[in-house]
Amino acid sequence: MIKKTIISISLVFSVLLCAAGWHFSSVILHLGINECDQEHYVFCGDPSTQNIEFENVSFTSSDGLTLPGWYMASSDTHLATNVTNNVSNNDKAILLVHGRGANRTEGMRYAKPLLAAGYHVLAFDMRHPRQDPNILSTMSFHERKDVTAALDFLENKKNIKQIGLMGFSMGAATGIIVMAKDPRVKVGVFSGGYANGMDVLAEQGKKLHGLPRYPLMPVVEKLFEWRGDADADEINPESYIGQISPRPIYIMHGTADQTVDFSHGQRLFAAANEPKQFWQAEGGRHTRLWQHDKDKAESSVVEFFNRYL
Repeated sequence: MIKKTIISISLVFSVLLCAAGWHFSSVILHLGINECDQEHYVFCGDPSTQNIEFENVSFTSSDGLTLPGWYMASSDTHLATNVTNNVSNNDKAILLVHGRGANRTEGMRYAKPLLAAGYHVLAFDMRHPRQDPNILSTMSFHERKDVTAALDFLENKKNIKQIGLMGFSMGAATGIIVMAKDPRVKVGVFSGGYANGMDVLAEQGKKLHGLPRYPLMPVVEKLFEWRGDADADEINPESYIGQISPRPIYIMHGTADQTVDFSHGQRLFAAANEPKQFWQAEGGRHTRLWQHDKDKAESSVVEFFNRYL
């Protein structure tokens, strides 16, 4: 009788664990279609809302997804000069990479100061159900193909050879991994990125739902990998960031980040090699450092690109 009870309890526990794993892997993989949050992203319209001239563009990822974007050519390239190196910026572009659930509007807070500094700017949408309801979100595993496609567009269609990248949250994590693999990215600025995808998911599960990491997270991870055709071990910017050197990186992270804990920024900075820079934004929220200190956010990013790109 006791043995049957133990077996029954074990079976019920296993079923509940698998059901919970399926549910939470679905939460990761399936994104909703949300309206632009003006409090978070500030500029929710196209670049014309900031009086920025732009071109609607699109390009295709290696697995066949069409990704839309805005290409903004700096009108000041004949005037703008990199003060540090005393060279023109007119053959240089900055790629803005948004986070999970966001779109190309996320980086538009930084577009105007970058354009004013003489850089061309490309903001684009990574894969998302907005384009096709069957598209899954994989925390950077497949999204890195989208960033590579954007780099191909800048190099092949716009003849840009000097490319900087600024990423936010998942866009920062994806950008780190791509930069480690692709030497076309010369300079990286990363805001609110996570050091390890499964770590940040486990932390959010505990914070939002009171869920322990074990035994649930290993089940979620395996289902996520199977359903998303992904490898969770590859969603680990911390293991890649040290490979970027001697190209420079700038880590920006707010101490009040409730989405990706500040410790992730510390971990990334510790794992990176020189040259590197870190902004510990006291009281800064997740990828909202522009709102936290607009002047420093804009000036430090432009100065970093000017120094190294």
